[in-house]
Amino acid sequence: MAGENQTHVTEFMLLGFSHGQPFLFALFLAIYLATLLGNSAILALVSLDPHIHSPMYFFLSHLSCLDICFSSVTVPKILANALRPQATISYHGCLAQMFFLMGCAGAECALLAVMAYDRYAAICQPLRYGHAMRRGVCVVAAAGCWLWGMLDSAVHTLLASRLSFCGAARLQHIFCDVPPLLRAACSNTHPSEVALHAASVFVGLCPFLLVLISYLRILAAVLGMPMATSRHKAFSTCSAHLLVVTLYFVTANLNYNRPSSGYSPTADTLVSALYCIVTPMLNPLIYSLRNQEVRRALRKAV
Repeated sequence: MAGENQTHVTEFMLLGFSHGQPFLFALFLAIYLATLLGNSAILALVSLDPHIHSPMYFFLSHLSCLDICFSSVTVPKILANALRPQATISYHGCLAQMFFLMGCAGAECALLAVMAYDRYAAICQPLRYGHAMRRGVCVVAAAGCWLWGMLDSAVHTLLASRLSFCGAARLQHIFCDVPPLLRAACSNTHPSEVALHAASVFVGLCPFLLVLISYLRILAAVLGMPMATSRHKAFSTCSAHLLVVTLYFVTANLNYNRPSSGYSPTADTLVSALYCIVTPMLNPLIYSLRNQEVRRALRKAV
């Protein structure tokens, strides 16, 4: 896997932990526990309550599972490194972390687009909804999202495994990702940069446009509703969904399409944490726990 100039690189030093380790440990531990609790609750409720066995909650359960994986890829290692005098990660551990991180990111982009279409079909085409989102279609769509993310991730990981690192391999970050690896490499990074920009369009921008179009169509349908209370409820739900989706896509785009001058280490860490650590914590709050049916199921379970 590694080239000749790369055989001596056995681990990377992570330099994003230079200050405030106790604060980082407490902050990320609280976020991780909230992520696990919220998403596990959604998975349990969808599995146990037959009243919410619908396409919407089927996709929500996949989103919760994905968010648990997304957060678990990075946060446990961050917590371990925050307690060490020198934060490190092995070379192969770095590639593995990057593979699953990029895989979860790509799968979530696709899944958010599918969920937006599901809401569009339910609100704007209710008579065709049962056929369009039948069980077989939902299973294929969910599996396709996971596969899409893993295939995209495999390309980036393969290209990253061909990079050479000279001297002490140092990453100005708190976990392994493509941009810090490219900055640390001393070999040609052009193929990885091209793949990253292509993925930003096909894996990031295209799903976001599908989400935006779906919610614009939903908004048009909501404005045509006769009852003000129905309009307010639908608009409140859709605006919350669109807010968290926009936060995810914008921060992911800033992470992978940064300016040539880059960001400061603090800003870099903040942008990465927002899209891959904070968003998985917000998703169950925005998508599920604000939903009346989920709250009713939660009260029954409690």
